[in-house]
Amino acid sequence: MKVKGISRTGFCRALFAVIGMAILSGPALSQESASPASAAERGLAIAREADRRDSGFGDTTVDLAMLLNLSGNEQVRREMRQLTLEVEGDGDKSIMVFDRPRDLNGTAILTFTHKAGSDDQWLYLPALKRVKRISAADKSGPFMGSEFAYEDLSSQEVEKYTYTYLRDESLDGEPCFVVERVPVDPKSGYTRQVTWLDKSEYRLRRVDYYDRKGELLKTMTLSGYTQYLDQYWRPGKMIMDNHQNGKSTTLIFEDYRFRTGLTDSDFDRSALSRIR
Repeated sequence: MKVKGISRTGFCRALFAVIGMAILSGPALSQESASPASAAERGLAIAREADRRDSGFGDTTVDLAMLLNLSGNEQVRREMRQLTLEVEGDGDKSIMVFDRPRDLNGTAILTFTHKAGSDDQWLYLPALKRVKRISAADKSGPFMGSEFAYEDLSSQEVEKYTYTYLRDESLDGEPCFVVERVPVDPKSGYTRQVTWLDKSEYRLRRVDYYDRKGELLKTMTLSGYTQYLDQYWRPGKMIMDNHQNGKSTTLIFEDYRFRTGLTDSDFDRSALSRIR
């Protein structure tokens, strides 16, 4: 669940990093004093810097527990794995596969995130032994009964949003940038998202999601960050609270592994039915 892109090398990347740091190192902009142009420039610079810091990880695997907190005290637990591949020049590829409960074992979703245009997603249902393509119109729907939407599973490429810096604000005692991002995709289920990124490491701490009516729909909070390979920060927990139905979903991450040798062949459609 982070802000990042994929084409991360070369002269343009270096140039954007220099420009971004020049903007960020200038005088602090308050919400009142920032002009529309400078607020947009600073918001984009913050997003690019967060992206730059997470570049070059290669591939990762991680074990997850998904806790669905339903009405009352009812809770449903699911266990799964996620594999992610960084792609040069485009968005990440990822597979999430369910291990438990038994009736979901082998169910998997494959996501190809793109920097431009709609993302591609396919859902494999082992009981039917078929792969179903998720249409762009369906990506705002709930993922497997959780409070996460299908579009929340895509990597958050810089190019998929426009940005506006709003203000500086502390969150749980941590100084943060507050940046609004608006999805470029007209089929997104969100009109806008307000994000909090800590100033120390540019880690995503919170996202407020606004629905198509412009009303607050959900809030995602991220915590328990750990640094890997002396560079890459990953959360230990994500909580998605739905303000409109009172339900929430918690994701708990364990055993991150980096640079495990994953390749494109591990992420084609046929891999969905083979993965165990």
